Amino acid sequence: QVQLVESGGGLVQAGGSLRLSCVASGRYNSRYVLGWFRQAPGKEREFVGGIRWSDGSTRYADSVKGRFTISRDNAKNTVYLQMNSLKVEDTAAYYCAEGFSAVVVGTDPRNYNYWGQGTQVTVSS
Repeated sequence: QVQLVESGGGLVQAGGSLRLSCVASGRYNSRYVLGWFRQAPGKEREFVGGIRWSDGSTRYADSVKGRFTISRDNAKNTVYLQMNSLKVEDTAAYYCAEGFSAVVVGTDPRNYNYWGQGTQVTVSS
């Protein structure tokens, strides 16, 4: 079993920053990609970005490109989501997930296997 635990969410004013963490444990296989998704009330879960453990290559949704950065610490089995210049529309529950692929950072939640419990990010105006 794989466990993914997110942390770092909270309340921040528009224009502020937060850093989310996702710690993987259990039978976690760091060969697979790890993605970040978010879901606002009444909306579908959407892709935010993801990272390939092997070489650190990343992929981002257009809505966050240039504002969000994903990085990893292999020794700690931890992936980070640095969020800058936050907007009210970034308000959502944020989830990390392990993908089925080691190469492709997919944007479809169905490409992901294990999920964390989520952490809430609220951006006020």
